[in-house]
Amino acid sequence: MTSASNPLMLSADRQLAFLGAGSMNGAILRGILAAGHAPGAVTATLRTNAKAAALRDETGITVFVGEQEPDANRRAAAGADVVFLGVKPIGVQALCREIAGSLRPDTVVVSVAAAVTIEAISACLNPGQPVIRTMPNTPLMVGMGAVGLSAGDHVTDAALAEVVALFAGSGLVHVVPEAQLDAVSAVSGSGPAYVFYLVDAMAAAGVELGLAPELSMDLARATVAGAGKMLAAPGADPVAMRRSVTSPNGTTERAIAEFEAGGIPGIIARGARAAADRAAQISTELAG
Repeated sequence: MTSASNPLMLSADRQLAFLGAGSMNGAILRGILAAGHAPGAVTATLRTNAKAAALRDETGITVFVGEQEPDANRRAAAGADVVFLGVKPIGVQALCREIAGSLRPDTVVVSVAAAVTIEAISACLNPGQPVIRTMPNTPLMVGMGAVGLSAGDHVTDAALAEVVALFAGSGLVHVVPEAQLDAVSAVSGSGPAYVFYLVDAMAAAGVELGLAPELSMDLARATVAGAGKMLAAPGADPVAMRRSVTSPNGTTERAIAEFEAGGIPGIIARGARAAADRAAQISTELAG
């Protein structure tokens, strides 16, 4: 397993293409630019002219518009060193077939779509095309993401290191076997939603105890955001941190005891298993 928390040095003029620049691909793009990559070496595609104009004004990159240019994806991908596929899972294979003829043999194709396997992607590209499959999460948008990444057979060590460096501009990166990506999805891919669910439940509990809804939500949001920042410190140990604020026979200890009695650890484990199983099921459906 390989990890990175800071961008590695790489050439800022390497040509990058983002096919689809919505929330996830857009977050990756912005993280790469923030890390110092040259805007002139980046292209992207968006469906509408309004969104494309906004992205051009914000970033200075070249944006091709799908509603105006039927070959927008092919134009953006032509000559690129790395191509990021930012469409929904159901559209990844069609996009690969569309751009295959525009790719150089050494162009690295990076998928950020959940559940689409390297095998399924490779089957729609040129033989031997390097493919990397990733599982990012939405905190990439604020530079604190977590990314699981798996490389296909034709990806060189240098190409893998470069893609790790590109993602490291937006958060933590771990290289894992592809068989583990469903588990990564269950923990970090879906994980932000679990945290948002917890915040909502905390705020609701505060209302039940007599707090105004706005006040209770403010307290819950700030508490989780602050705890998350503490956890981001190198070597942070959540068990030790929890114990440090859990006085014997105190209020926090009583709350934790209720959580344990209610089976919350098991509930979280079952939820993660259900998420991983669903990811595997979607992979099978897309392959079929």
